Amino acid sequence: MPDTIEIPPRSGTAFALSKGDVLTVIDPRGMQVADLLAFNAHDLDEVISSGRTLDYAETIRLTTGHMLYSNRSRIMLEIVEDDAGVHDFLLTPCSVDTFRHFYPDEPPHRGCFGNLAAALEPFGVLPDRIPVAFNCFMNVPVDGATGKLAVLPPVSSPGDRIVFRAAMDLVIGLTACSAFASNGGSFKPIHYRIDAARD
Repeated sequence: MPDTIEIPPRSGTAFALSKGDVLTVIDPRGMQVADLLAFNAHDLDEVISSGRTLDYAETIRLTTGHMLYSNRSRIMLEIVEDDAGVHDFLLTPCSVDTFRHFYPDEPPHRGCFGNLAAALEPFGVLPDRIPVAFNCFMNVPVDGATGKLAVLPPVSSPGDRIVFRAAMDLVIGLTACSAFASNGGSFKPIHYRIDAARD
């Protein structure tokens, strides 16, 4: 069994994921979001795409069996297991500007955007290349009548996980989200582990 790695609250990391590897993202305490990004390890201009993915899936409820596509319409990740069943691929990573907009009375925080930018910089990813993330465990219902979005506490329970299989060599960015509303008002760690592809 590979080691489980902890991402501390309100922080992020980045790492390589080879084709065929399996990435498990775990919410150890429940109700904690993890923003996930993916880049083609051999061409950083190819990046995970919310628009392509939602277009091809024909749903905003992405779960087991769905593929996450790149901006070039190629599969980057397949969701192979999903305990929570509720995730978001509409909202962009929180940032200093997000905090100023939604939480003007709170100290500003660099948020997932800043954490992802710092973690991905050694891989050559510049901030302007950061797209909409796949927000594991984030609960963003859409009102059917008005189209209004809400950010509600995640429905994930302690130990819930979502499991991805890489369809190409990737650079992954992953966070323990920093926004108050996204995580039910408290900040908790995220765990992950990587199972190497079998020859």
